[in-house]
Amino acid sequence: MTNKIIMGQFTETDSVLHRLDPRTKLLSLLVIMLSFLLLKSFASYLAATVLVGMLLRMSGIRLGWFARGLKPLLLVLIFTFLYHVLLTGDTVIWSWSFIKLTEEGLTKGTINVWRIILLVLIASVLTATTKPLVLAQGLEKLLKPLSRAGFPTETYSLMIGIAIRFIPTIIQEMDRIILAQQARGYDIRSIPGFKRVFAYIPILVPLFATTIQRAEQLSYAIDARAFGTGKGRTSYRQLEFKRSDLVAALFTVIFVLMMLLIRIYG
Repeated sequence: MTNKIIMGQFTETDSVLHRLDPRTKLLSLLVIMLSFLLLKSFASYLAATVLVGMLLRMSGIRLGWFARGLKPLLLVLIFTFLYHVLLTGDTVIWSWSFIKLTEEGLTKGTINVWRIILLVLIASVLTATTKPLVLAQGLEKLLKPLSRAGFPTETYSLMIGIAIRFIPTIIQEMDRIILAQQARGYDIRSIPGFKRVFAYIPILVPLFATTIQRAEQLSYAIDARAFGTGKGRTSYRQLEFKRSDLVAALFTVIFVLMMLLIRIYG
């Protein structure tokens, strides 16, 4: 299961996206994700899909790696699609008993699933091309003006970086617990159908216990290194904007303007 979770996993390649400043990637990602809220027509969804496809190719990572990361979301995508298909709209295409398939629901279900996939993929590009500590450093620099108002930017940035880094760690711990239960004769993968969902409940208890234990160990390690609130600490690697960051920023602005024009003029 660890190989299926791409969120939070950094993949080392020598691509253009890897060399961009983390602040550029964070701001561009935020603006692009907000522009996805403007998606309405087929042309806008097509433009967003082309953009995400370009970013996936520019990352230098195999497309199959990103596609494999969508498998854990399959249940969420199916539920979202069926929710809209069966409970939205009045134009019935097909019906059986109390189940009704509507034209409006089919359209809304498709575009919502499409939007979720685009958002997950573009967020995965960020975590796959940026190390968690570098990402936290970029976030800290962006939030630096808020420190004058007493906002703990250093602590907040470190918290976000650790949370992203611990996503694959928690999944790896769950794999270890499942293997341990298989060694005791309890194979969760052999349980059929919907019963498998409830079979994961006994796994959650040791998973929460080990996660809390890891969090305590991490807090002790931070205290032992006298990190404190992180205020006033320096970084070995200094961030700097380059020409490629300017090009990426201009490209983001052009894309957002294009999305606005498509939304206005259809």
